[in-house]
Amino acid sequence: MPTRRTFFRQAAAIGSTALTAPSLLRAEEPKRRIVDCHTHFYDPTRPQGVPWPPEKSPLYRRVLPDDWMAVAGPHGVTDTIVIEASKWIEDNQWLLELAQTDRRLLGIIGHLEPGDPEFTNQLKRFTANSLFRGIRVSSDGAAAAADNPVYASGLKSLAEAGRVLDINGGPLTPSIAALVAAKHPDLTVIINHCGNPGDAAKPLPDEWKDGIKAAGQLTNVFCKISALVEGVRGEPGKAPVDPDYYRPVIDPIWESFGSDRVIYGSNWPVSDRGAPYGTVIDIVKAYFNDKGRDAAEKYFWKNSQIAYGWKDRN
Repeated sequence: MPTRRTFFRQAAAIGSTALTAPSLLRAEEPKRRIVDCHTHFYDPTRPQGVPWPPEKSPLYRRVLPDDWMAVAGPHGVTDTIVIEASKWIEDNQWLLELAQTDRRLLGIIGHLEPGDPEFTNQLKRFTANSLFRGIRVSSDGAAAAADNPVYASGLKSLAEAGRVLDINGGPLTPSIAALVAAKHPDLTVIINHCGNPGDAAKPLPDEWKDGIKAAGQLTNVFCKISALVEGVRGEPGKAPVDPDYYRPVIDPIWESFGSDRVIYGSNWPVSDRGAPYGTVIDIVKAYFNDKGRDAAEKYFWKNSQIAYGWKDRN
């Protein structure tokens, strides 16, 4: 029989082993809401087909909310903001009708051109539906129209309607977003896909670095940290899973925008070109969980509610 001293020595050893067991050291990931603010839905089987993606693309397939939830749901994703990539005006309505019957869709960002003579009427039509949260434009188009009074009037109407401007393009996107935001301080501008700086392992363009700093100084600009894996130059679908690979892109955004103006987006299904959905979200989970629970909550859903003004539908 062990002595009293031996008993306590053995108990202490067992306790020490239990506390240092790897399974106990790895804290379980906290439960949280996750809103994916960049998905694309389309259906090539419609009678009219789709203008994007092209038929020969691996993306040319039926992509609807249940398809997205099948890959996103297992990772804790609950809701989405959908981005319309089609230039067909009526496809904005098609998405609105899809969202009307599916509460997982918190809103859509449509495709309208602020310089179009019909823009004001189109905006009035679609914003009659509260699920229409804004529009997306190309950074090239926004830059070319910077001094266009018709385009500027369209952006003013967008701001007055309480809707946002998503902007997408190459590495000059952050600089262009900063110019637009400075001219329209009442307009919320959201940079898509980190501003598309390219492969995080390659030297990043100086114009992108400067643009991120400039945009970060304007409180009406948010940055969507998305499309990280699509920037990798390598075998399709095999982008690196190590979060540290992407730090050269994410760190400057974090330093410029902080915890209050960064937003999660997957860019699914386009993200499949770089890596599966699990890899896409695990990269940013690792980064933002390391920043603390509050920063992660803001990134994964709270900031998007402020930026897009979505209402809870569940």
